[in-house]
Amino acid sequence: MVSAAALGPYQSAVVRIGFSATWLLFLLRELPNRHQLYGPDGPWSFGLGNRLVSGNHAFTALLWTDSTFWFEFVYALAIVSSALLLVGWRTRTMSVLFMIGVLSLQNRSVFMGDGGDNVIHLMAMYLVFTRCAQVWSLDARRAARAVARDRVGPVLWAVCGLGLLAATWRTSGSGVFGGGEWWLWVVFWGMWAAQGLWWAVGRHADADARALLDILANLVHNAAMVVIMAEVCLVYATAGWYKIQGSRWQDGTALFYPLKLDYFSPWPELSSLLGTSGVIVMLLTYGTVMVQVAFPFTLFNRRVKNVLLVAMMLEHAGIAVLLGLPFFSLAMIAADAVFLPTPFLRGVGAYAGRLRPGARLPAQRRERAEEPGRPRTLVG
Repeated sequence: MVSAAALGPYQSAVVRIGFSATWLLFLLRELPNRHQLYGPDGPWSFGLGNRLVSGNHAFTALLWTDSTFWFEFVYALAIVSSALLLVGWRTRTMSVLFMIGVLSLQNRSVFMGDGGDNVIHLMAMYLVFTRCAQVWSLDARRAARAVARDRVGPVLWAVCGLGLLAATWRTSGSGVFGGGEWWLWVVFWGMWAAQGLWWAVGRHADADARALLDILANLVHNAAMVVIMAEVCLVYATAGWYKIQGSRWQDGTALFYPLKLDYFSPWPELSSLLGTSGVIVMLLTYGTVMVQVAFPFTLFNRRVKNVLLVAMMLEHAGIAVLLGLPFFSLAMIAADAVFLPTPFLRGVGAYAGRLRPGARLPAQRRERAEEPGRPRTLVG
């Protein structure tokens, strides 16, 4: 994992785009229902949320106060950070704000989500440690232009520092720490200080210091990518092996009964058509189990892995259409994308660039020789 370059730049970029887009679309769709889902006057009240968080010590900024204005601010912050992370603008900062938005909303009302929310929850934390903006981002485009002076970065860093100081003072004064533990604030302050050090070294230090920080950042990035891949394998392995142990997946009722429920039937005619065919139900049921159990073992063979990867993505696309779970499916497809082959992703980027020649997607930039006195922008 110690490398002169961050591994999987295209894979980390597509994971960033996939999860930020999924969360953004979810927030926009639930905009009219946001108060019922996460607001202080929703069914899961402010008091119930405090009782739960006091026991599980989960982090959520929405329990600092029951103010409606504060709720609207956090929800808007979640939308804005998701959109900016999607396009890769100031990705280091936006990835942290994206994580705060995800944790704040999901931990506020833990019973409102599904399995896709759990995946977004985990990946939001992992993305913070990746250099996921090296390609297909505004940060990569800005780095390629080699801007002489970065004025936005220090201002954004200072604003985040003031916000973090106010949040720390507010939560430490109440003895709640935002529903989380004190070490979370140590982590937040550590990330804020690391970002300042990163900018200062990139601006004023010599080439050796910059190279050292690059190696450390690559080490953290590569470790985070390994964790993401291991997490995806763990999800499929546990899901597959638990299915094998249950009788419902052996006799096909695990798929048959949901097709008969109105809640999971956005297309009743299509669900009825599939549900009346025992052969189709059997093939889908056993195919799902076999693909999930086999996938972690196929990583040793690239061709077989790619075939099963397509099968899993098609499976989740089918879940989105047949069972009406689009955001769960999008989250899982975004997680699967970490295993997509680099030539395929390069081809997608080249094709997208040809669609709009004037807005070519930035590819991974080559390392150029250090020029004395030339400011350097570190992209991650």
